[in-house]
Amino acid sequence: MRTTLTLDADVADQLQRVVRRSGKSLKGVVNEALRTGLGIAEKPVQPSRFRIRAFVDGLQPGIDPEKMNQLADEIEAEELARKHAG
Repeated sequence: MRTTLTLDADVADQLQRVVRRSGKSLKGVVNEALRTGLGIAEKPVQPSRFRIRAFVDGLQPGIDPEKMNQLADEIEAEELARKHAG
């Protein structure tokens, strides 16, 4: 349908800003705004559910996760001893 509309200056300015920012045509922006305003816009697509999958931590039997910092300290001490000895 072809028609002529007289827009208020503030509405025309805002439409031009949206046209420049979006890269869409004036016709496209006006139709989208009217659909939204009239409540006939397409419903937004629902994103799919976000899922988290748990996994086993993979520590070998006999390794105590509570003593990981102690192990890191021992490895660091051995490394320093090797550097000073060599």
